Amino acid sequence: MDNGELKMKAKKSNPLLEKSYDFALAIVQFTRILQLEKKEYVLSKQLLRSGTAIGALSEEAQQAESKPDFIHKLAIANKEAHETHYWLRLIRDSELESNQVDVLIERSEELKRLLVSIIKSSKSK
Repeated sequence: MDNGELKMKAKKSNPLLEKSYDFALAIVQFTRILQLEKKEYVLSKQLLRSGTAIGALSEEAQQAESKPDFIHKLAIANKEAHETHYWLRLIRDSELESNQVDVLIERSEELKRLLVSIIKSSKSK
């Protein structure tokens, strides 16, 4: 193992950051399909904004100035996860796209549960 690999192994993984980043990548790819293949721009832009904000806010929370600030940033990320879930359901139910959307809905639900769990445990400490 070289020095870079050792640093990567030594760095503690953060499931929220990993899952929210992977989800954001999937949202970027999905909205690209909506725009290119379905010529749908309004809903796809809303979805892109909220779906990528979850990870950005989670990253920002890691640099919070206090525990209340950390909880607040994650609470906003949770709101964005709920909004994303809304847009995904709307896209599915309007029959714009159904192939990938169910998987994205499941992933958004997982992120919501993870965020709520972290927020609750942070408040109780």
